[in-house]
Amino acid sequence: MKIEEIKRVLADFTLFRELNDFEITKISDIAIAREWKKHSHVFLQGDPLENVYFIYEGKIKIYKSDINGKEQIVAIAKKGEMFPHVGFFRKGDYPAYAEVLESSTLIAVPISKFETVLIENPELCIKVFKVLGEKIVDLQNRLEEQILNNTYEQINKLLIRLAQKHGKEQEDGTILLKSEFTNKDLANMIGTTRETISRTLTKMKKDELIEVDEEGNMIVDVEILMEEINLI
Repeated sequence: MKIEEIKRVLADFTLFRELNDFEITKISDIAIAREWKKHSHVFLQGDPLENVYFIYEGKIKIYKSDINGKEQIVAIAKKGEMFPHVGFFRKGDYPAYAEVLESSTLIAVPISKFETVLIENPELCIKVFKVLGEKIVDLQNRLEEQILNNTYEQINKLLIRLAQKHGKEQEDGTILLKSEFTNKDLANMIGTTRETISRTLTKMKKDELIEVDEEGNMIVDVEILMEEINLI
């Protein structure tokens, strides 16, 4: 991908939309576009923290792993998003793994050079830290869910979150959530077991809170799920 194309791609990111041509060129000049194959890793937990990545195409799973190999999914990043959300103005290592869920095209920007651009562009710096703040709030909400809600409520809220972020709205107002997340993935997102997810989803289908089509895609009505939470 040539510099002019990288500039065009980055200009479409919400983060950079208000930058002028000179400012976006500064970032494009230090950026490198690269394609990643499915199941490969962009970086491993513990690798030196070097780049921030912008997703042009594809989907990336950010997850942590303990010494026993137990996986905890932190986030699923998609087109138009950046990752990781740590590392600015500090030295260190990547705190998690970044696995490619589907063939992806990423634009890598060295953090040290990106920091210089941020310092030179206060408005961009504010935007970046606003994104970081939103991620912190999301993580806080998820932590509260684990502390204050039982497993059924956590799964309910997880489906709502996934539907709103990754689903496709249908004509009848329901949301189609493609079968890209396995029960193990769902379990790793909230720290429960695959068996618990399976039992809960079976109960929710029986109670007509969700539907599953012939291809295994989930059909979710967010309002119904929210009402279910309020009734508990």
